[in-house]
Amino acid sequence: MIPQDSSATQNTDSPTAKIHTRPWAATLILIGGTILLVLSMALSVSFGAASIKLSVVWEAIFNFNPDINQHQIIWEIRLPRILGGAMVGACFAVAGAIMQGMTRNPLADSGLLGLNAGAGFALAICFAFFPGLPYMYIIMYCFLGAGLGVLLVYGFGASSKSGLTPLRLVLAGAAVTAMLSAFSEGIALYYRVGQDIAFWTAGGVAGTKWSQLEIMFPWVLIALIGGLIISRSITLLSLGEEIAMGLGQRTGLIKLVGLVVVLILAGTAVSIVGAVGFVGLIIPHLTRKLVGVDYRWIIPCSAVLGSLLIVFADLAARMINPPYEMPIGALVALIGVPFFLYLARKERRAL
Repeated sequence: MIPQDSSATQNTDSPTAKIHTRPWAATLILIGGTILLVLSMALSVSFGAASIKLSVVWEAIFNFNPDINQHQIIWEIRLPRILGGAMVGACFAVAGAIMQGMTRNPLADSGLLGLNAGAGFALAICFAFFPGLPYMYIIMYCFLGAGLGVLLVYGFGASSKSGLTPLRLVLAGAAVTAMLSAFSEGIALYYRVGQDIAFWTAGGVAGTKWSQLEIMFPWVLIALIGGLIISRSITLLSLGEEIAMGLGQRTGLIKLVGLVVVLILAGTAVSIVGAVGFVGLIIPHLTRKLVGVDYRWIIPCSAVLGSLLIVFADLAARMINPPYEMPIGALVALIGVPFFLYLARKERRAL
């Protein structure tokens, strides 16, 4: 008999029977959410500093004419921006879902690994020591910086005899984030590049180009497929590491693969859009409420809902005070901060 666990809903001999799922809700989210995502992307392409009719958007996509100014705006500015936002939302949401499942920590998201701070540190170095560096190289440096953040967090967190507990992971993440952020601010002030990275740190997809998406897409696709492959193992890990090991799971290998997937997803997204927080915190919680705790459903549904969140946030950022734009990170934080405080308060009561 499998020991009773707080994440389980029943006490049976079958581990899959203990997992509460709503396949009908997940199917509805995947189908309805995808349709809504396509419609919202079309709406987002249409609205902006210069409003464009949906009929013109349709014509630009399927019958592009480079001599028409509106077609140029759609293809060169708005489409890569919207597609990039959708991909970034999926990356952050899935990365947060995997982190929460692996660590059994409801407050975990990609920022917990020091990814944002690591990418920001790499960006500060690029602007300070390599001015004029092509943006493609900046993206790669940001990705390496995110990896540095991961290594530092896991190195500090696993240095004790008790191992990498969820509490130590949170503390190590907070310490590494503070350290790398302080280094980044010091470099920005000393070399006077603070203004150059200000918009990046606020978060935004306004400067996304097709060339960036070409680099981003294959990595994101591979990582999402990898997350789906290990989704069942993550579900068992979410029931408890001892239960997963008792069922024959190689938990160390699964955590390593999950870490690589999170690094690719969150690192790539941060390098494109900047330090947009809370997407990986909000979306996985909402998805679990809707579809249950089976990560075979949580991961794809989180990808769809995360894309929707960023697409709508980007649309709102352009519509609140046109022709000026609000940073996406600030808009998401308006929802994320109260949600984080609610979860923190709820977890403290549960202790």
